[in-house]
Amino acid sequence: MWAACQMPDGRGTPLDVLNRAAERGVDVRIIFWRPDPETEAWKTNAFWGAPEQFDKLRTSASSILIRWDRAQPGYCQHQKSWLIDAGTETETVFLGGINLNPHSVVAPGHHGKGHNHDVYVELAGPSAVDIHHNFAQRWNEASERHLADGRWGEGSESDLPFPTNVPDRKGNAIVQIQRTIHGGRYSNGHATPLGVVYQIETGEHSNFDQYCAAIRAARRSIYIENQSIVVPEIIECLHQALLRGVEMVAVVPAEETIPEILANLATFDNFTLAGLAGQSSDGKRNPVWIHAKLMLVDGEWGTVGSCNLHRYSLFGNGELNAAFWDHETARVLLSELLSEHLDSAISRLDDRTALQLFGKIARNNRQRLENGDSRWQGLAFSLLPLLQNS
Repeated sequence: MWAACQMPDGRGTPLDVLNRAAERGVDVRIIFWRPDPETEAWKTNAFWGAPEQFDKLRTSASSILIRWDRAQPGYCQHQKSWLIDAGTETETVFLGGINLNPHSVVAPGHHGKGHNHDVYVELAGPSAVDIHHNFAQRWNEASERHLADGRWGEGSESDLPFPTNVPDRKGNAIVQIQRTIHGGRYSNGHATPLGVVYQIETGEHSNFDQYCAAIRAARRSIYIENQSIVVPEIIECLHQALLRGVEMVAVVPAEETIPEILANLATFDNFTLAGLAGQSSDGKRNPVWIHAKLMLVDGEWGTVGSCNLHRYSLFGNGELNAAFWDHETARVLLSELLSEHLDSAISRLDDRTALQLFGKIARNNRQRLENGDSRWQGLAFSLLPLLQNS
């Protein structure tokens, strides 16, 4: 949470918004990450409990409750979720990758410089209880909770009960929650309602397991947006999917150097590696940083969350994703994403044809880029030179 972040419509900083909710009597609790010496550089972008941040809380007479939590040294607490009205029938979750900074809290379209492209999903129904359980589990064992500067607010010394009620079903999508939790961070494997005890002290890698299982199951199409795709096991799963003839698009940051392990997949005609670039008022194209972490498979299944496909997110950070099985939900999400990226409606196309259109437009935009022409169709362009594409 950057100090420079402002919420839309002039409502002030995120802290201002949360303070006003607490003043209305809402129980507002936040778990913030506190970096270790190995991750010291990230303190500039974190609300980690610095003296000036405590001063801000005191100046605003903030009645929110905070606990700080470290990660395994060298990793970070990377989960990004909001839980509203926990434990009630109206329990609602927002889950994804968006940080509270000026680059990420932006409108769709990405016309300006310094934009991040990111995605959240809204969840309601039985799956929300797992987010509630995750928060209670982490709040109760937050690493800094016993330190004088490890918590804030009257009541922050109290632990939370685990949830006991499962909300009624709200829609047709089947939803499952995945996490990455490093071993040794938490010890209470209390079961979720209707669930079973899990030995959390050994860690959890269900994000990795779910990605591998979903890619191996793909038969028609895979659409990925991710900040980093470099884990060899994931790359090999993608390679095998391409060999099966699966149509694939991967949207990643438009960096000068593409990881070789990922670029090697471009030998397949059914693979498109793309980035996004918005057009500013001066007509120039500006790369949009891809911070989303999502995948859609066969137009039927998807996952959205905080998990990158690098070793930190899959094996060490604290991460949280929601996977869903529902044709309508997957189609709507793909249509919304491609409508922005391609400036083209794909609602009448099947998933394979939509991704083939993506590849065609991305290559055409790459040609325009190499010709110095910024009049693109949409935002997507191939990250590989035309000679390599051919």
